[in-house]
Amino acid sequence: MTDTASPWLIAGLGNPGREYAANRHNVGFMVADLLAERMGATFKAHKASAARAQVIEGRIGAPGPDSRRVVIAKPMSFMNLSGGPVTALRDFYKVPVDHIVVIHDELDIDYGMLRLKKGGGDNGHNGLKSITKSLGSDYYRVRFGVGRPPGRMPVADYVLKDFSAAERKELDYFVDRAADAVETLIVDGLERAQGTYNS
Repeated sequence: MTDTASPWLIAGLGNPGREYAANRHNVGFMVADLLAERMGATFKAHKASAARAQVIEGRIGAPGPDSRRVVIAKPMSFMNLSGGPVTALRDFYKVPVDHIVVIHDELDIDYGMLRLKKGGGDNGHNGLKSITKSLGSDYYRVRFGVGRPPGRMPVADYVLKDFSAAERKELDYFVDRAADAVETLIVDGLERAQGTYNS
């Protein structure tokens, strides 16, 4: 049985550095930033050097006994090394794998659409591949659709480009919706979150 006193670990995936900040690959960071803003908190480097992550600690949900303790993290390794920081934070906070939520970009979903699930493969996503190698696959995923690259553009080039001008017009709305989905998943459970947000 899961320890209900354990915090939830929410990891938004991305690449550190200003040059990557607006990339499609960094949408996990964007959602994590919005969750932090809602909590009135500022990311700080975690004191455990092995974590290599920016974190905040707080609570999600209405004030009272039903709120949930959370740690929101942005791994400061590059995407393909995300497993190291997430595992270090898991160990530091003693978080069971079924209290871990990973927010990431997803090529096989249309732009702005969401899919929430628990477990599954990595679908070629290097961040998920790294985390699964360290933790196994039985964690929650909030998959934010970025769509497939046009024409013959290589996937790596596509995800490391900024959202287009047309996409940016709706980006804030979609990021806000993804943050709502994370909160619903943690407070009300996967089934409720899927029923509300799976597109």
